[in-house]
Amino acid sequence: MMTPIFDTHVHYDDEAFDEDREELLRTLPKQGIAKVVDIGASLDSCKKVINLMEQYDYIYGAIGVHPNETAELNEENFAWLAGQCQREKCLAVGEIGLDYYWDEPDREIQKKWFVRQLQLARELALPVVIHSREAAKDTIDIMIAEKAAEIGGVMHCYSYTKETAKILLDMDFYFGIGGVLTFKNAKKLKEAVEYIPLERIVLETDCPYLAPVPNRGKRNSSLNLPYVVAALAEIKGISEETVRRAAWENAHALYRIKEYE
Repeated sequence: MMTPIFDTHVHYDDEAFDEDREELLRTLPKQGIAKVVDIGASLDSCKKVINLMEQYDYIYGAIGVHPNETAELNEENFAWLAGQCQREKCLAVGEIGLDYYWDEPDREIQKKWFVRQLQLARELALPVVIHSREAAKDTIDIMIAEKAAEIGGVMHCYSYTKETAKILLDMDFYFGIGGVLTFKNAKKLKEAVEYIPLERIVLETDCPYLAPVPNRGKRNSSLNLPYVVAALAEIKGISEETVRRAAWENAHALYRIKEYE
């Protein structure tokens, strides 16, 4: 019997799933997707994450504000956010970080709330889910300054070099690997994945985004993760079951949950 899959990063709260969300979510356990973590990106999406994790046994949540949404944060709603992070099924603070691909909001605003959310995770003894896009140096600098190695977590949708991977490995971070690994132009990522030890890799979709080949460009879902498993197995020269087993165990270690909870 194959080891089930734990999708460590989804956005089933996204409007892309409004038409068939319930139907899709009901099929996941039957298709071998045993657990998923729905990740907050804005204050509004965090409210939807809470609803989903209360409604479905196998859906957990992470509560946090994505760097591109940090302009909406102030002391009052940050206090609300901190309270929601203490819910039983909230496994992490995220997704948080820096995104310099877009010009908004101002980088100093992004940095301020990245630091505050890292500090919140430390206070609550929760891991973090970090988003970093075209911002490797500032992300790493803040992580070092805030002693992120003591907090722990995952670099979601890892997209940097194997040199940056080494720094994150030294902090004992995990690496979220998804559909991009199957893209023909993902040479840098494939080199990094070859270098990163299997025990530091977790599976993620970031759905509805980043569907793997052969479904690239379509709406993504956890049902596409076997394509990522196959790509990982090929790069590592190991069996798909070995990848599944390792990713399952790693996801539980990352989110600090006992396997049979």
